Amino acid sequence: MKVQEMVAGIQSKADLVRFIQALAEDLRAHPEDWENDSLERYLTALSSWLADSEGYYRNQGLDIPVSPTWRHLAEMLIAAMMYE
Repeated sequence: MKVQEMVAGIQSKADLVRFIQALAEDLRAHPEDWENDSLERYLTALSSWLADSEGYYRNQGLDIPVSPTWRHLAEMLIAAMMYE
């Protein structure tokens, strides 16, 4: 299963832990698929995406989270793979 497909099933802390492990494995196996393949670029993208995340949720027709869930955290982490 691709890491992007894992996000929808994240409901618990344990799910998020497995997801983060899968992200690390995916980066090692497929760095060419990552726009932000260094820690500095990844963290910069994570910060930028989080600052702009209201637009993402609005564009998807979703409620903007008031308190993030484990799944919302995964959405942030997956977005940082490619966000510019």
